[in-house]
Amino acid sequence: MSLETLSTNRAHGGVQGVYRHASQQTGTDMTFSVYVPPHAEGAKLPVVWYLSGLTCTHANVTEKGEFRKACAELGLIFVAPDTSPRGEGVPDDAEGAYDFGLGAGFYVDATEEPFAKNYRMWSYVTEELPALVAENFPADMSRQSILGHSMGGHGALTIGLTFPERYKAVSAFAPIVAPGVVPWGEKALPGYLGDDKAAWRKHDAVALIEDGARVDALLVDQGTADNFLDGQLKPKLLQQACRAAGIDLTLRMQEGYDHSYYFISSFMADHLAWHAKRLG
Repeated sequence: MSLETLSTNRAHGGVQGVYRHASQQTGTDMTFSVYVPPHAEGAKLPVVWYLSGLTCTHANVTEKGEFRKACAELGLIFVAPDTSPRGEGVPDDAEGAYDFGLGAGFYVDATEEPFAKNYRMWSYVTEELPALVAENFPADMSRQSILGHSMGGHGALTIGLTFPERYKAVSAFAPIVAPGVVPWGEKALPGYLGDDKAAWRKHDAVALIEDGARVDALLVDQGTADNFLDGQLKPKLLQQACRAAGIDLTLRMQEGYDHSYYFISSFMADHLAWHAKRLG
């Protein structure tokens, strides 16, 4: 698979790169970022996947996430894909809303027209991009973990719960834990997957746990001053599901923090250390 380098910058002894490739899954060019920490020649390093939230691209966490120092110290490759396909002819929300269409792929493989052709972010993130990373970077694909923010936290939880043998650690910042019962998900899931709510359940972390999906442990940070806390995020639903399933959930309610990258960057190093411990 051909990879175009858009930029590279030295950072904390490693290299922060931004790359583009033609995606077979989305039928578009896709841009993503990779930070490779300093390492011995020939070494293979564990990979942390970061999934971004609504309206974001790879650039938000790359520029604001403050992850490089921790990744350099812990020896972690950090990969940040885009949140949706983009480009001429890619369908968007008919009214141009921020919570559906461009920038809002919800990490699903759409089945509904006109989105089914391009909106295949589940397969892109779990199949195509990992193969590309394995081919082009010093990645140990036997040691992967995943985290994300908001819509990306939803993606990290659902992907991690679906592939517990692949992702050794799963965490999230202010995730949408139960999209099937909140406005963002009630708009996006039928738009991409149709009206059969049974098809939504594999893209709903709480429903997945109710249906038997398991991981050993989860780490979630949530700001108490988050404007979306009560209406869209509802972390107590995840807490209840994990308690019933015997999943070790660490839910940290961070006093006074909002939904922004000021919040994410404040606790990014904690999450990366938690991942590194489980990645070995």
